[in-house]
Amino acid sequence: MSHNSIHWFRKGLRLHDNPALIAALKDCRHIYPLFLLDPWYTSNTHIGINRWRFLIEALKDLDSSLKKLNSRLFVVSGPPTEVLPKLFEKWKITRLTFEVDTEPYSQSRDQEVMKLAKEHGVEVIPKISHTLYNINRIIDENNGKTPLTYVRFQSVVKAIGPPKKPVPAPTEEDMKGVSTPFSEDHEDEFEIPSLEDLGLDTSSLGPDLFPGGEQEALRRLDEHMQRTGWVCKFEKPQTSPNALIPSTTVLSPYVRFGCMSARTFWWRLTDVYRGKKHSEPPVSLHGQLMWREFFYTTAVGIPNFNKMEGNTNCVQVDWENNPERLAAWREARTGFPFIDAIMTQLRQEGWIHHLARHAVACFLTRGDLWISWEEGQKVFEELLLDADWSLNAGNWQWLSASAFFRQYFRVYSPIAFGKKTDKHGDYIKKYLPVLKKFPAEYIYEPWKAPRSIQERAGCIVGKDYPRPIVEHEVVHKQNIQRMKAAYAKRSPEDKPTTKGVKRKATSIVDMLEKKSKR
Repeated sequence: MSHNSIHWFRKGLRLHDNPALIAALKDCRHIYPLFLLDPWYTSNTHIGINRWRFLIEALKDLDSSLKKLNSRLFVVSGPPTEVLPKLFEKWKITRLTFEVDTEPYSQSRDQEVMKLAKEHGVEVIPKISHTLYNINRIIDENNGKTPLTYVRFQSVVKAIGPPKKPVPAPTEEDMKGVSTPFSEDHEDEFEIPSLEDLGLDTSSLGPDLFPGGEQEALRRLDEHMQRTGWVCKFEKPQTSPNALIPSTTVLSPYVRFGCMSARTFWWRLTDVYRGKKHSEPPVSLHGQLMWREFFYTTAVGIPNFNKMEGNTNCVQVDWENNPERLAAWREARTGFPFIDAIMTQLRQEGWIHHLARHAVACFLTRGDLWISWEEGQKVFEELLLDADWSLNAGNWQWLSASAFFRQYFRVYSPIAFGKKTDKHGDYIKKYLPVLKKFPAEYIYEPWKAPRSIQERAGCIVGKDYPRPIVEHEVVHKQNIQRMKAAYAKRSPEDKPTTKGVKRKATSIVDMLEKKSKR
């Protein structure tokens, strides 16, 4: 039988290592590559303009690659449960393929879509390729429990073996006998929207330092993999949070959108490591991909993962509701130059170093402002190019010492931490030019500069740049005691074992186990 197939792109915005796309092409007469602009995302999530720009660039790149195969990308706006049944009928579809997505909304959406497909006689083929492994298999191999420590997670994964190898991108040979019915006026009906089409104000756009798309992702990967010594020696904690040029790969936005496959990244690293002495997880580049997998696993296995309430793995803390302080943090007005420089870079560029995320997250939560990690999670979701539901929630719980990391007495100093890698404050001067004329001894604490120095620098603290909104030396000690009290309140049943918690939720991946093993 020859099929009319839709391959539904969601994440996985690439041709390489896309097993669901390859499945769509098998015994296929017509292929319709589809991307849906789902209004749920625009109404229920905060997406900043930098992330919209990245997505649009990724879609344009994908369309360009499809053109080389004499195909095109069809972009349609509307809820999947309304749009897909109409397209099933319009295009006489017999097969739908897509990449498995483990996020809660995606799971419920896909269950609805699969039900509708069945009603329309459409075969559905989901494939796992956004993660290194089948997340459900990891939980199953741990006796049905979600591994709650990286060490436990590593031991489970080691028993499973290495990730599957990536599948090649479709070639002209794969497309023989397959066509995409598109017309001369394709753009009129299925055009990729511009930022203006989406009603976004482009006047606030920062520099486009990390253009979206598969070709850019693979180019950057090639560039980094040529630095074999750097790759082999890479240790995340030894990289700098305030380097003027990123000290890490900045491949995270490309992996998040699926412009680059995690499995491709993994096996390219394996090739570089082969026969050489190299760093190991958790600090190596393989280790970074494993952290991603770890948080995907915990997000699947722990209900209410992105919230404090109803999250059995999360310490229940009486955070304060303080809109003024939250706004000062979000808008880079805390009066602590290191914190404000990081938040400025985040808003302008859509990316900050992992350790910079540590500093501002600790400051917002248990370190200084005593504001819920859920509020920080929302800001990162809006502003980060690589904002990922599972990783964002997991890292905020970690950095607020609410889950995974229990050493709440280890607090990042908003002054001393930045000095370790940038004693002259060049990073601060770049992102907070109002402070660029301050001498190095005052750049991290401008409020301590004598009035004459402030005048010479052309910046009066309290007028041209804010005074600190808290006294760090006082509040962080108080907050340690508050965290201690929150931990003391935990009942024995609230304290999960190191081996994990039993999963309660049934996921769509469970339903698809037979079709998409590992």
